[in-house]
Amino acid sequence: MEKQKAAFTASAEIQSVEAYFREKIPGVKSAADLVSDRRLLSVALGAFGLEDDINNKFFIRKVLEEGSLDTDALANKLSDKRYLELTIAFGFGDYETPRTVMSDFADKMLERFESRQFEVAVGEVDSSLRLAMNLERELPALVQKDTSENTKWFSIIGSEPLNSVFRTAFGLPASVSALDIDQQLRIYQDKSEQLFGFADPAAYAEPENLEKLLKTFLLRSQISAVSATTAGSVALQLLTSTAGQSFSLRL
Repeated sequence: MEKQKAAFTASAEIQSVEAYFREKIPGVKSAADLVSDRRLLSVALGAFGLEDDINNKFFIRKVLEEGSLDTDALANKLSDKRYLELTIAFGFGDYETPRTVMSDFADKMLERFESRQFEVAVGEVDSSLRLAMNLERELPALVQKDTSENTKWFSIIGSEPLNSVFRTAFGLPASVSALDIDQQLRIYQDKSEQLFGFADPAAYAEPENLEKLLKTFLLRSQISAVSATTAGSVALQLLTSTAGQSFSLRL
């Protein structure tokens, strides 16, 4: 994986994007400056997995300008905490001088950008591997925060990429997401206790527990993929073998 990532980041396309970002980002002093330059904005959003929102410039500008220090700021109200991370990272609404002028800002942003974009590239080949890589990066930091057990679970449930991994590993249908949030909490706690021996998500910070979760997720993903393929093959065989025949249904 390290060799593949190195080859990916060394590509002419990525190198061109990064060179432009390094040159231009120190001159960006406001959210308006950032959203007005699509190339810079694509890197900023890509570093936080928000690249699909690049056309929502008014919304992005508003989030960034309100900052993160005020509890009523939009970034603090959004369920998608990636926007809060983005807002904190740039600091447009929090400080007179944004973080973009810091000497190591470009390096930090581009490191995040490279990791995220490599995951995107991997996901084009295998979406399960992309989810696994995202979980391996995001989950340990989330569960080690100084928050309650329930808050950690709510954060996991509220993150679609993380939730997707847990749902699959726990053998839960996607429809569980339609349940009341407190019901979901109890289901996730019970499943974690049954499968891994603990209900507190903080335990997933331990490497051995994280590895068990990842292996369970990948195994169930593979089983589902094989089952779907097999079911499709069986259906095709049945349709082929009965082609041309007529049936009458008796109710």
